[in-house]
Amino acid sequence: MAIKSTLIYLDNNATTRCDERVIQSMLPYFGSLYANPGSSHLFGLELKEAVEEATESLASAFNGNPANIIYTSGATEAINLAIKGLLPSVKKHILTVSSEHKAVLDTCSFLENRGYEVSCLSVDSEGMLDLAFLSDSVKENTLLVIVMLANNETGVIHPIKEICDIVHRRGSLLLCDATQAMGKIHVDVKKMGMDFLAFSAHKFYGPKGVGGLYISSGLKHMLSSQIHGGNQQAGLRSGTLNVPGIVGMGEAAAIFSSEMTEDSSRIKDLRDKLESDLLTMKDTFLNGHRINRLPNTSNICFRGVFAEELILSLGNISVSSGSACSSTLSRPSHVLTAMGLSNLDGQSSIRFSLGRFTTEEEINTTIETVKSVVNRLRNSQC
Repeated sequence: MAIKSTLIYLDNNATTRCDERVIQSMLPYFGSLYANPGSSHLFGLELKEAVEEATESLASAFNGNPANIIYTSGATEAINLAIKGLLPSVKKHILTVSSEHKAVLDTCSFLENRGYEVSCLSVDSEGMLDLAFLSDSVKENTLLVIVMLANNETGVIHPIKEICDIVHRRGSLLLCDATQAMGKIHVDVKKMGMDFLAFSAHKFYGPKGVGGLYISSGLKHMLSSQIHGGNQQAGLRSGTLNVPGIVGMGEAAAIFSSEMTEDSSRIKDLRDKLESDLLTMKDTFLNGHRINRLPNTSNICFRGVFAEELILSLGNISVSSGSACSSTLSRPSHVLTAMGLSNLDGQSSIRFSLGRFTTEEEINTTIETVKSVVNRLRNSQC
């Protein structure tokens, strides 16, 4: 199905358009620079050097040590490696949060079915954690605490440094899913203190199919590989490196390192304009914390309007709902229900996630269209 040129894309938390500069950086590695970076000949060493340069760029973007990055197919694989790779252990308790991404919750559920104890912390009506409750929930046998830096549906940002301090004082490790945060807000693994950090390139204008796990210094020995074969990447993730993807991710990181402050300010202004206009509508409200959230994200409930119907009615304006739908049943987002929303309000919520290429004209069109469609759908139910 062809996509019309009038597409307005406001689903950047799902994936971002690959920046043209990133594409250009990758092209040679699909053509003339095709050697395996694991080969010992000069051609292979040239590709190895390209990977190392990209790794330096990526590590610099979050103040990490390049030697501590393990490349994966994306954040989901990185999360699986960090959680499953720590096992087996004498500690059998994993602590996470009810609003985490399914990549975390489903992996934890997998381990729970194999004898591990898993606890999920609740969040308040704004999606925030009670840090005192977190501290009380970390037990002597807690192996790992898993808290995302920024929520993918509401944009809510957790105070990761304070969380890391609590977790480390109790003798446990912290895995942080930074998938949504990278490229939108400043991330510093050394100052924040995460033990493991997961990320995906396609969330910050890089290519799909490549991401990574950052492992704090001194902790590699605690992980076991989940993919075996050629013993690449210190034996922690076998397989030929995705050179074009890694080069592209390094370029994407270099771009956001130099442009993020300006980008985020402009995007926040557009987000605030969209939000302030839409929230003037009757029976419409914001989901999540108004302040502690990503500059690009707005999750709004249009009470009485089913999100899926609204999305289809918006046509070439691409937004997303908080619902996970099957062909026979529509359920509200687990993130929104964790925050206390009713099923109906959860099914009436839309996530707008702006990006680098969003324009003021697109926001003006979106405001006008959403208001018109919501009013029409509400009137049709009268």
